[in-house]
Order: sequence, then C-alpha cells, then structure tokens
Amino acid sequence: MRNLVFFLVIFLLSSCSYFEEKEDETKDWDADRLYSEAKGNLDAGFYSDAVDYYQRLESRYPFGEHAQQSLLDLAYGYFKSEEHDASIAACNRFIKLYPQNIHVDYAYYLKGLASFNKGKASVQRFIPNEIVDESQRDTGASQEAFQYFSELIKKFPNSEYVDDAEQRMRHLRNNLASNEVFVATYYMRRGAFLAAANRARYVIENYNRTPVVPEALVIMARAYRILEMEDLARDAIRVLKLNYPNHPGIYEIEDLEIK
Repeated sequence: MRNLVFFLVIFLLSSCSYFEEKEDETKDWDADRLYSEAKGNLDAGFYSDAVDYYQRLESRYPFGEHAQQSLLDLAYGYFKSEEHDASIAACNRFIKLYPQNIHVDYAYYLKGLASFNKGKASVQRFIPNEIVDESQRDTGASQEAFQYFSELIKKFPNSEYVDDAEQRMRHLRNNLASNEVFVATYYMRRGAFLAAANRARYVIENYNRTPVVPEALVIMARAYRILEMEDLARDAIRVLKLNYPNHPGIYEIEDLEIK
C-alpha cells in the first residue's frame, strides 16, 4: 500500500512538473515572437492554440505595438473556436480601448456574427444531428445580434460589412416573426385564444412585411372569432383579403364563421 502511495505521489509530482514546463515554454518570448506564433496558428486554423498565444500576448504586453491587432485577432479566434461570449467580450474591449481604430467597424460586425452563431449553437446543442428550424433558435441571441448589426449600420453606414449585416438582419427579423407565430400557434392548440391573438397582433405591429404576416392574420381572425370578438375578427379578415386575397386561411375562417 505504501509503495502504491509513493508511486502516486511521484506520478503527480512529475505530472505537475510536466505541465509547469509546458506553461513556461513561452516565458522568455518577446512580443514579436508571441504575435508571430499566434498569427501563424490563427492563419493555419489552429484556433485554440492561437487564442492561447494571444491571451499570453495581451497579458504580458497589453500596450505593445501588437496590442490592437492582437486583441481583434483574439476576438476572431474566440469566434472560430465557438466561444461566442468570449468573442463578444473581446470585441467590447477593443471598441472601448480603440474607438478610433480603422478596423473598429469590424469589431461591431464580429459582435453581431458571434451572437448570430450563438443563437444557432444553443438550439443545435440540445437537438444534435437534426435539421433545426431556424425560427426555433435562441431569440435572445437573435435580438442581440440584430441590435449589434443595427449599431454597426448606424455608426458606420459606409462600412464594407453593412451589406452582409443587412442581409443577416432580414434573416433574423423573419426568424423572430416566425417564432412569434410558432408561439401563437401553440397557444391556439392549448386553448389560450386571447394570448394567441396578442402574439399574432405583435407580429403584425412589429414584423410587417415578413413572410409569416398572413399566417399571423389567420391566427388573429380565428382566435377573435372563437372569443366572439367579431369586430376584431372582421378587421383581421378584411386586412387578410385585401393583402393576400388567395390565402387558403380565408376559407378556413369563413368555414369557422358558418359553424
């Protein structure tokens, strides 16, 4: 037993020495060497290693000549490593420290990308290996991404990243509207008709011109008709017929009216 304890102690001590040696590998490196190793790993796609070197560079030489670019690279490394919150935090540090940097627009854009991908990852984490409906992504992350992209466009309307940001915002807006309709449909199935009508009305008021608007109008009309709120039901049907005269939901609501 004593021999076993002895060997365990020796093993643990040797393991600690090994990891200490690994940690000390860069202790004598200057800023140029650290930056070169970090950038080389980033370009080669070894993002975890790149992040490690950039972290060391930032902690040892926070105000060196590579400080600005390395912080932006670190944010990108986090992003590629799917450490989305860390990427956003690094972007925020960059924006706060270097608001006049010529690449600060990219920091705003990268924040949006990190939130955009964070919403996807949170759904796929719980439903792996499945085709996930984009509208069921994390709406909090989607709203956050929308806000970050909006901030980019407002502050830097001539940025090269604006076109992509606008496309992603349209995509996010459609998904947020679809999520509201999904919730409204769930309420209809549960018999919570007033809650369903309110969620559908929210889509009409806040996400007009999205593809799910006619479906939201159908839910409103059905819910109000079931609740015997006939004036509101007729208003919803009128808007539906006026803007989407061939929508099949019109006949569904009229059948409900006959019954």
